[in-house]
Amino acid sequence: MRDGILRRAVKRVARWGFLLDLAADRALRSRRGERAYLLGGDCRRCAACCEAPAIQASRLVFSLATLRRLFLWWQERVNGFVLVEGRAGARTFVFRCTHFDPVARACDSYDSRPGMCRDYPRLQLWQVSPEFLPGCGYRAVDPRATRFVAVLEAQPLTADQRARLRRGLHLEP
Repeated sequence: MRDGILRRAVKRVARWGFLLDLAADRALRSRRGERAYLLGGDCRRCAACCEAPAIQASRLVFSLATLRRLFLWWQERVNGFVLVEGRAGARTFVFRCTHFDPVARACDSYDSRPGMCRDYPRLQLWQVSPEFLPGCGYRAVDPRATRFVAVLEAQPLTADQRARLRRGLHLEP
């Protein structure tokens, strides 16, 4: 389903709102002293992030039926995300994207894709221990990795132990 001119215009306005919200959230987190991981690696064009986009909703949106219906309506009508599953424990909705072509492994409306698609995987970088989808070429790198590696190298560890710690502590560039 390709986007028409009206849907592209609505998405453009929504994207600006998304970007403003994202900037405010990141500024607030930085002000509180939270640090994001750095983004390492590259996109391998595996399209794993396109197969089943997931959005974590606020408690209010997830628990109030009217807000939930409005949220899901927006996702389907504007973003082309059809609900597949709702995970109550994580307050997460999992979708199927109508713009994703599973054969070509590509988006038919790439230029007008939603903000969450444009920002992936940067949203994960604020998690305590970021995990990326299988096959994804991106990885999280701790901003203090250089110092940690220097300390790690001075420890009496085997090469295998060092490698496991580097992966587990997100120290690989």
